[in-house]
Amino acid sequence: MPVNRRQSLTAMAAGSVLSALPSMGFAQVYPGRAVHIVVPYPPGGPTDIVARGIGQKLAERLRQPFVIENKPGAGGNIGAEAVAKAPPDGYTLLLGTTAHAINPSLFKTLNYDFSRDFLPVALLTSLPLVAVVPASSPVNSIADLIALAKSKSGALPYGSSGNGQSTHMAAELFKSMAGVGMVHVPYKGSAPALTDLAGGQVAVMFDTMLSAMPQVRAGRLRAIGVTSLVRAASAPEIPTIAESGLPGYEVGAWNGLLAPAGTPDVVIAALNRAVNESLRETDLRQRFAADGAEVVGGSAEAFATFIRRELEKWRRVVQIGGIKLD
Repeated sequence: MPVNRRQSLTAMAAGSVLSALPSMGFAQVYPGRAVHIVVPYPPGGPTDIVARGIGQKLAERLRQPFVIENKPGAGGNIGAEAVAKAPPDGYTLLLGTTAHAINPSLFKTLNYDFSRDFLPVALLTSLPLVAVVPASSPVNSIADLIALAKSKSGALPYGSSGNGQSTHMAAELFKSMAGVGMVHVPYKGSAPALTDLAGGQVAVMFDTMLSAMPQVRAGRLRAIGVTSLVRAASAPEIPTIAESGLPGYEVGAWNGLLAPAGTPDVVIAALNRAVNESLRETDLRQRFAADGAEVVGGSAEAFATFIRRELEKWRRVVQIGGIKLD
């Protein structure tokens, strides 16, 4: 081999090694300080519960604090925008939800692009929603709810965790399939919505089992139907809405961890590995499963594929249903 070609190849190889060194070094020291997980909802809701559960495990595993930072508002868009504009260094993450796959089809303008501005880390949990009413309500079943809504001539108020959330879309799908009218009352998260529901300010809410079932067990709310096609293993006594007169009715919710676009691959890989190891821990799985959340996990690539399917699914639902924000 000619000397000049050998020197060229040697230089290229050396350059490749040197270019990899910053990433390799970054991977070895990450995280070197506290990591912030932005929850785009108030404390106490289902996304907050998942964030605090996984955050605690990640802190134990990676030996740095994982700080939960609640940034509620605009249907999850305020928190998402903050993370989209954060430095892509792995120290600011988003606890994403079903709403972030719905919002691009509902909002005319967003200050971020969910497909372009984020890198998926891992899908955390998947869970059905549950229709709940105040414990003092005369409604004991889905059939009762449909009858009450019809008697109120479209004026029955229902709560949600915000415009465009799965809690909103679940109720809109219910209205469409049941042929009833109801008035949407959006809140800045599940926790304040459930508080008003228990107090009778709204008549019903379709919320995740993770946040609603503790209120049911405490006697403040009554569960009348789950949104999955099969009954939830954690509460088999609650019938599905599909078996209660609306065959084919199905809505689910999910939570996943995302990082700003441009975050180094080695950081995404380190986080994904730590998340999956954490999700395999029995106490965390039991904590989520007790309230109906199924632990998922998996690769960042699998989560990316899942998100693409979710974006398309909700685009079709919004288009076909003619759903508009209040």
